[in-house]
Amino acid sequence: MPLDGGKASRPLKTKPGLIKTAEEIDGMRRAGAFNGELLDYMRQFVKAGVSTLSLDKLAHEYTVGHGHTPACLNYKGYPKSICTSINNVVCHGIPSASEILKDGDIVNVDLTTIVNGFYGDSSETFLIGNVSDDAKHLVLVTARALLLGIAACKSGNRLQDIARAIEPFVISQGCSVVHQYTGHGIGKNFHEENFSVYHHIDPEANNFILAPGMTFTVEPMVNAGAWGVTTDSRDKWTVRTSDGSLSAQFEHTILVTSAEPEILTLTPSQKAAGVTIAVPGMSID
Repeated sequence: MPLDGGKASRPLKTKPGLIKTAEEIDGMRRAGAFNGELLDYMRQFVKAGVSTLSLDKLAHEYTVGHGHTPACLNYKGYPKSICTSINNVVCHGIPSASEILKDGDIVNVDLTTIVNGFYGDSSETFLIGNVSDDAKHLVLVTARALLLGIAACKSGNRLQDIARAIEPFVISQGCSVVHQYTGHGIGKNFHEENFSVYHHIDPEANNFILAPGMTFTVEPMVNAGAWGVTTDSRDKWTVRTSDGSLSAQFEHTILVTSAEPEILTLTPSQKAAGVTIAVPGMSID
């Protein structure tokens, strides 16, 4: 789940308080693993003719049935257990009985789970039936942007290297990166303080050195048009593109290690296929 972008007053060195202990890392692995399992469970239901409210109920029941907690439910007043963002909705789409997926839609399903006090957070954009070539291009660009961002999550790199990997690629593909929402530190808190993971380049953003034991989300939101967004004045949650263009997002929770980044929220099907993201009919990796 994205975080409103926050800026540090000055560049930061490595922040020891954000480095997890071995026990905490084990907790994060368990939370990420369940969140990936939940996302794979949901795949079979994300199709034309299904309401987003039914998706919410399925995710809620599966999570609670396994003894865990849907993190989004009642978070700062959010009324549902998952976010479902269709077409021009960038993020925080609220599931509804009247919102029925139809052929040609794209929908982001964003899941966050609390497992024994630790948070796992991930999302995917699904293609519903026969989508337009423009929608396919957007989804492909967004998925590849996530891969580039994850590749930059190496010990010794700086936090801003993630944005430097993502935004130039997205722009080169004729799309734009949303500025107003970011990734975030994650652990025993949903959003760790003073830890925004920007996906667009901003010299004033947090820029501390990445170190083994840090955990955070990388979750670029990419628009087919301009990067501007607006928040629904009625529900105060639903964020849409200002120009009505399509938007897509992919997200994983990442652990920085002394070697390659570890993706904590890989799904069982992704692990089996040896991929980071899988979109039917597309070659991502």
